[in-house]
Amino acid sequence: MQWWGHVQQELVGFFGLGALLELLAERGYRALLSADGAAALLYPVIPVLLVYELLRTIAHRQFKLEDYKLPFLTMLANRLISAFLTFGVVTLCIGLLQPYAPFQVGISVPGLIYGYLVWEFAHFVYHYLAHKVRLLWCLHSTHHAPVAMNLSVNYAHLFLEAPYADLVRTGICILAGVEPPLLLLIMFIDGLWGQFIHLGEHVLKDGRLGFLHRIILTPAHHRVHHARNVVYMDTNFCNLLNVWDRVFRTYQPQREDVRIEYGITRPMKPGSFLDAYLGEFHALGRDIAKAPGLKNKLLYLVMPPGWSHDGDHKTAEASKRAWLAQQRASV
Repeated sequence: MQWWGHVQQELVGFFGLGALLELLAERGYRALLSADGAAALLYPVIPVLLVYELLRTIAHRQFKLEDYKLPFLTMLANRLISAFLTFGVVTLCIGLLQPYAPFQVGISVPGLIYGYLVWEFAHFVYHYLAHKVRLLWCLHSTHHAPVAMNLSVNYAHLFLEAPYADLVRTGICILAGVEPPLLLLIMFIDGLWGQFIHLGEHVLKDGRLGFLHRIILTPAHHRVHHARNVVYMDTNFCNLLNVWDRVFRTYQPQREDVRIEYGITRPMKPGSFLDAYLGEFHALGRDIAKAPGLKNKLLYLVMPPGWSHDGDHKTAEASKRAWLAQQRASV
C-alpha cells in the first residue's frame, strides 16, 4: 500500500491541504478562526476551482486534452526538478538586502498599501523584462505556450522562472523597506489572485467582474495579456493593481472587435511538451549561431524577442506599428 500513501501525499500537496490538516491535528477546529486557519482554508480554493473547471468542460463536452496537457506535464517536470529554489532565493534576498533598506515598513493599513504598491511595481519590472529581454523570455514563454486559458495554466512555468521572478520582486521590496512578514502576506494575497485571474471562459465567460474591471486587474485583463494578437501583445503586466500599467502605458482592455487567440507567435509543434518547455532556448541558440560577430550574438540575448541583426525586426513593438499602419490605410 506504499503507492497509495504516495498518491495521498501528492493529492494533499496538489490541493494545498497540508497546512490545514496540520492545524486541525494540532489545535482542532478552533484554529480555523485564526489568521493561520483562514490562510489554510484559502490555499485549496484554486485547485478546487481547477477541478470544477475541468469537470465542467467534460460535462459540457468541451474538454480538449491539448488545453490541459502542457500545463500538467510542466507541473510534473517542475516538481521532479526542483521544489526549493524559490524559498532559497527569497531567503537569500532577505538576508543579504534587508540591512541596506533605508527604512522598514511593517504590517499596518498604510504599510499594506505602501507594500502592495512596491510589490506591484516589482512584479511589473520582472514581468516587463520577461517579455522584453530574449533570454528572460525563454524562461517565461512556457507560461504563454498553452493555446487555451484555464486554471491549469498556473502550473505552466519553466522551473528557473520562479527563482528569477522572486530575485527581482523580493530584492526590490526588501530594498524599499517592506519587512519580511508584510512581504509574505502580500505574496500570499498576490499569489492567490494571480492564480484566480487565469480562470477560463468555461467557468467565467465574462472575466471583467463588473465594476471591478475599472479598479483592479481582472481575468479579462489577464486573458488579454496571454493573447498573441498583435494589438494585445506585451500589455497588462500587473497582477492585481494595474496602476503601473497605466503609468507606463501598457494597459490594454479587451476589445469587442478582436477575439483573443492564446499562445505565442512562434510556430510550435502541436502538443509538444519539449517545444513548450525548451523551444525558445532552441530558437535563441539557432539565432545566435547564425548571427555574425560577437556583438550581434550578445545582442540576441538582451534584445526583445523578434529582434534581428539584419534589421528585419518582428518584435511586439514593430508588429504593432505595422498593424496600426495597416489599420489607418484601410480606413
